[in-house]
Amino acid sequence: MERNLVSRAGVPFRAIQAGAMHGVGPLRAAVNALRTARGTFEARRILAEFKPDVVFLTGGFVGVPVSVAAWLQRVPSVVYLPDIEPGQALRVMARFAAKVATTTEASTRFIAPDKMVVTGYPVRDIFASASREEARRRFGIAPDARVLLVYGGSRGARSINRAVLSGLSRLLDLAVVVHVTGANDWTEVSAARAQLPDAQRARYLAFEYLHDDMALAMAAADLAVCRAGASTLGELPYLGLPAILVPYPYTWRYQKVNAQYLADRGAAVVVRDEALMDEREGLLPRIVELLGDPGRLGAMRQASLRLGRRDGAERIAALLVEVSH
Repeated sequence: MERNLVSRAGVPFRAIQAGAMHGVGPLRAAVNALRTARGTFEARRILAEFKPDVVFLTGGFVGVPVSVAAWLQRVPSVVYLPDIEPGQALRVMARFAAKVATTTEASTRFIAPDKMVVTGYPVRDIFASASREEARRRFGIAPDARVLLVYGGSRGARSINRAVLSGLSRLLDLAVVVHVTGANDWTEVSAARAQLPDAQRARYLAFEYLHDDMALAMAAADLAVCRAGASTLGELPYLGLPAILVPYPYTWRYQKVNAQYLADRGAAVVVRDEALMDEREGLLPRIVELLGDPGRLGAMRQASLRLGRRDGAERIAALLVEVSH
């Protein structure tokens, strides 16, 4: 996935060996330790060839051999922590780093104060130009319509998609629904849309995937339903978009911590993945409750905006320049 994204941006891409050593069996950990050692040698060759002034890293086990290689070659590194809580790999990288950039001040529990610099999340430039008026024109949505946005990443979030489909007719009576399904469930969602009456089908804007237009979809919305990956800490507050967050349940606590951070500050509501279909505390009743309470949505929007930082990329760039000297 990284190769495709980086190449599409026109940036040269080099791959190295690496492997996870946390949360896997002893045999897999041993194999991955050898891969990581090999990756360290590969990274040293790349660094010797490229001769960087500074190395910029983020989470994931593939960064560990690069951080070690940079330390061995006396090249300073900056690690960016997009989530609030670092994973095991990022904790290792932080030991070798000159500085650790963080999305929020809440990471002080995990990062040494002499290394931590709060920069904010580096939101893409396209969000700066994504106005509500332009967004609604782009999707053909009336200026006074209520809009619910549902998304779950490039592959989608099956449990969220099916919870939405289970109450789709009721939701479409309340709002225009912009649903970014992901590739895995597109066939199922397309079939469900085809069965809708004409009037409801016109209010159900389903897409397999949105890339550049995702910022416009968020700008058009009054409420979002999504997972709680790191981007939610940057993109939702940037636009002041209230959200119902459904942390992905099959990873370590990162998404739960991210979601609770926004919820504790009044910018979001959390629904557990296993409770999505609950008749009282599940997704559908929460959506109905929030869409029916404009005052609360307005308060959530203001709370979200207060958390937003609009210069995350510039702050990270400035930190890289500072560390490189």
